[in-house]
Amino acid sequence: MSLVPGLLQLPAGEVRLADRRTQHTWTVQISPFRIGATPVTLDEAVGSQIVDEPALPVVEVSWWDAVRLCNEFSLLEGLPPSYAVNGATETAVWDRGAAGYRLPTEAEWEYACRAGTAGPRYGDLDEIGWYRLNSGERRHPVGLKRANEWGLSDALGNVWEWCWDFYDPDVYGTYRVLKGGGWFDDHWSCRVSVRRRSHPGLRLDDVGFRLARNGYDS
Repeated sequence: MSLVPGLLQLPAGEVRLADRRTQHTWTVQISPFRIGATPVTLDEAVGSQIVDEPALPVVEVSWWDAVRLCNEFSLLEGLPPSYAVNGATETAVWDRGAAGYRLPTEAEWEYACRAGTAGPRYGDLDEIGWYRLNSGERRHPVGLKRANEWGLSDALGNVWEWCWDFYDPDVYGTYRVLKGGGWFDDHWSCRVSVRRRSHPGLRLDDVGFRLARNGYDS
């Protein structure tokens, strides 16, 4: 039995991505995969209900923290870890055939967030997400806002979410992609296509992550 609840099984498809900064667009084919219905919460991250608000999304996790937590979740369930992490050289290699937990790619994240829609959001922002005008400038427990058609909650607003991908290595080096917008952002940032970048070692109070895995359960 899974120790991590709420992974949704999504079918194969394709998604068209865009970078507003460079005006570049590209299409990515998506294989079947699984993704968390919500961002990882405090109780899931620490493995205990003994926290003040267990359903709050975990924050102040760097990209490296998120990668290591993915491996820890895998080991807890007897799954092969998805990542080989070398702290000395600050490298992480993804075994794309591994069955363990991992971060979604940017394309997977956007595909899952869109859930077949084509607009800037999958619904009215006040109904689906926590952002500057309705958050009280704080994060909120996951699952209180309306989910998209595929069952993802808090995909827009509440916390930004780390993805596996480099943002633009030729310009920004090791910076990784963040998606989704957060509790302190204006509505403009809480759109499916928005890309934010951050150094993989930074820990921020509006950044968390969502788990993914390959394929379908047998």
